[in-house]
Amino acid sequence: MKVALIGNPNSGKTSLFNQLTGLRQKVGNFPGVTVDKKIGIAKLNSGEKVEVIDFPGTYSIYPTSIDEQVVLDVLSNPKNPDYPDLAVVVVDASNLKRNMLLFEQVSNLGIPTVLALNMLDTALDAGTAIDTIKLEAHLEVPVVEINAREGIGVNGLKLRLEQALVDRNIHHNVEIDEKYEAAVLEVKQAFSLNNDYLANQYLAQGDKLSFLSESEKELIKGIGQKHGFSASAFQAAETLGHFQDISTALKEVVQVGAERGDTRTNRMDAILLHKVWGYVIFFGILFVVFNAVFALSEYPMDWIDAGIANLNNWLKSVLPESKLTSLLTDGVIAGVGGVLMFIPQIALLFAGIAILEESGYMARVVVLMDKLIRRFGLSGKSVVPLMSGIGCAVPAVMSARTIGSWQERLVTIMVTPLMSCAARLPIYTILIALVVPNTSLFGVFGLQGLTLMGLYLLGFLSALLAGYVMKKIMKSEKRSIFVMELPTYKAPRWGQVFYTIYEKVKTFVFEAGKVILAISIVLWVLASYGPGDKIEQAPEIVAAANPTLEGMELENAVSSFQLENSYAGYFGKAIEPAIKPLGYDWKIGIALITSFAAREVFVGTMSTIYSIGGDSADDNTIKARLRREVNPETGEPVFNTATSFSLLIFYVFAMMCMSTIAVVYRETKGWKWPMIQLGYMSVLAYVSAFIVYQILK
Repeated sequence: MKVALIGNPNSGKTSLFNQLTGLRQKVGNFPGVTVDKKIGIAKLNSGEKVEVIDFPGTYSIYPTSIDEQVVLDVLSNPKNPDYPDLAVVVVDASNLKRNMLLFEQVSNLGIPTVLALNMLDTALDAGTAIDTIKLEAHLEVPVVEINAREGIGVNGLKLRLEQALVDRNIHHNVEIDEKYEAAVLEVKQAFSLNNDYLANQYLAQGDKLSFLSESEKELIKGIGQKHGFSASAFQAAETLGHFQDISTALKEVVQVGAERGDTRTNRMDAILLHKVWGYVIFFGILFVVFNAVFALSEYPMDWIDAGIANLNNWLKSVLPESKLTSLLTDGVIAGVGGVLMFIPQIALLFAGIAILEESGYMARVVVLMDKLIRRFGLSGKSVVPLMSGIGCAVPAVMSARTIGSWQERLVTIMVTPLMSCAARLPIYTILIALVVPNTSLFGVFGLQGLTLMGLYLLGFLSALLAGYVMKKIMKSEKRSIFVMELPTYKAPRWGQVFYTIYEKVKTFVFEAGKVILAISIVLWVLASYGPGDKIEQAPEIVAAANPTLEGMELENAVSSFQLENSYAGYFGKAIEPAIKPLGYDWKIGIALITSFAAREVFVGTMSTIYSIGGDSADDNTIKARLRREVNPETGEPVFNTATSFSLLIFYVFAMMCMSTIAVVYRETKGWKWPMIQLGYMSVLAYVSAFIVYQILK
């Protein structure tokens, strides 16, 4: 059995999905499109298991975006593999009249329906009381009170689902206009339909139904023209009819009293959405989050880093000296361990974001940013992809599907990767820790936290400017309307916060870990072997050239000679002339190339490259290895202020992520725009890094 969760955006549909399915979830795509489909298994009170599908949020079955199109395509095609046996329409009780339109349309399609009343507490605060028993009697379908956020009423909903799957009740509301009966009958016969309202939708939206062939669309168009069917007149009449039916129902069941005065949410919004104080508070919160990323993660990061170094040293001491031991310690553990140490920072960053989302504040941030970005020519709907880009550019680019205008959507896709994602965090933090002192400004503002926040803001501002330039080039003046319902402020659900942290850390470790493991092994091979016999003859060649060297100095000189004459060394030397003006040597060049797979690979690569030949058992952490690297030409540290800030600026602007390129290709259906995006971001990164290095060196 399939149960669809359907509802307006922010109606609490996804919270209910999580309550019903727990951890029994998986994410896929709806057939034929790249819209995310969340599926989970819910166990009903009788023990029966049903498949629950979380549909994209929509206000009606008349779509304005790709996500909403999925709802129409599935619900109007009984042959679709995701066509539900039952629909649970989740409605926001504080906006019942508007939410009920979708319920009526879904029920009219002939799909057995359960109405789930959510956010009743908010409705009560607004002075609205709903008589659920009367509403159920009027609609003749089950009506269930729930609190999706807290999980209250979920067991009652499961009980009603069991019965509803048997009774299969629907709410009959709008009647078909007699003048359309002939056309409806003809469509029903042509497509073997048994529902008048569905046949009307074929007539009204046949050209939008992706599962119909061109000849079928022409057939429907011909039937409509023959009978004088007007799609716009039908939509207007049926919408009016629905609202008349809704008004009649609500008149009997809803009691509107006085609002409970100036609510806490209104008082907080007056401050947090203030045109001046709203931004001041937002940037203050940002600073606290970024400062916490450094201040609270320092000790656990050092413990992990030291633990990996000790593990490596211990393995080298107990395992026989061989190529296999070198692969395990200098390749695999050095590369993967170089990323594991950033788990505390990733967890802290997403803990901050999850708390802001859970409290309802993040929705206010979106509204604040909407006011700001419109001045730079971006659409209000671009806010969500841009803010999502702080997590990962891939889902952020995909979330641009909610933007109806193709031009606005394209501009949003092109600038979203400029937002600093979580994968850049390891690069930022390791380089900041190397060159920015761990001190405070005026005893309050941590310099490292301020630098990190500055990099994130630089990415955001560059996205605004790039969007403004692209809008001017495309000469687009059309702007879409951005509508967003603000939730009430609530205490964070700590279980949900910890679940978010767990999911983000798991994704970071396993998704990045797989790529880093593969690249670490390849790198170890490239750095351990080379053309000719110079690597094998290295001890004799180095000893002959440096007769005064002995002990550890001689070993380090031999390791350096071997790395320089390996395949990786030759490759790095080949690209060194192009990156030398930025302050980078051939070793950094190798890391730049490998990080095209994923940005976080940069740190893993540096860890692997600098671990080969680094035999100091006393101080073998990543930071120590990078800190002691010396430029043989100048005698200065490789990672000095100029080179480190040049790298930081390079990674703020560089694309450096194959997954993002792939998703832009998929979203724009061609290579033109991803290549333009890769080109402009690479040029921006190179030129900016060059300027920074030349100024600071």
